[in-house]
Amino acid sequence: MERFDVDAFKVFDKQWALVSAGTPEDYNTMTISWGGLGTLWSRPVATVYVKPIRYTYEYLEKNEYFTVSFFPEEYKKDLGVLGSKSGRDGDKVALTGLHAVKAENSVTFREAFATLLCKKIYWQDLDPAQMPAEVIDTYYKTEAPHRMYIGEVVGII
Repeated sequence: MERFDVDAFKVFDKQWALVSAGTPEDYNTMTISWGGLGTLWSRPVATVYVKPIRYTYEYLEKNEYFTVSFFPEEYKKDLGVLGSKSGRDGDKVALTGLHAVKAENSVTFREAFATLLCKKIYWQDLDPAQMPAEVIDTYYKTEAPHRMYIGEVVGII
């Protein structure tokens, strides 16, 4: 596997990323700013968080693989579009300058500077009973909590 050197705090929170699942013919993607990189069970992993109301959630549920793609700063506006529009309403990727391409068992984008190909190895819904009150007030007053997906990083593109 290739080396992937990034500032894990900055690459999610400040630069954002796309989580995608499906094939180039049938996929969905969404912008994420919450995520993590590390190890679990002696495997390299990426962790992402997706709310059940998001269309991408359906694709993550029905696919064994997903990707986490990172982009140069010049694509931040495109990532803003993909984080604010729903794939249920039409082809939101067509509103951007991004081009979907096959990534082994999933999909990524030609413009990404790096893509982590992840095999789902664990998921769990976040439990509000374990959260600080201000987190619930800020993020979960009207919607169900995120589902956490942990994917073993099986390739870097």
